[in-house]
Amino acid sequence: MIRKFYLGDVVQMRKPHPCGSDQWEVLRTGMDFRIRCLGCGRVVMLPRRRFERQVKAIVKRLIEEEPGD
Repeated sequence: MIRKFYLGDVVQMRKPHPCGSDQWEVLRTGMDFRIRCLGCGRVVMLPRRRFERQVKAIVKRLIEEEPGD
């Protein structure tokens, strides 16, 4: 299943950040993703493929998707 990610989404990653938090906010999408740790505020850029493999769940979404999208 293909998942879409939007700016402002809060995602849970498989591994926790060294600060202890596993929740990140999506700041940029595209070929690379820029995400910010909600625990300490650290900003990280990841290639799309690595980001999509490491995401465990979408915790909060600002944009509601239409069924069938």
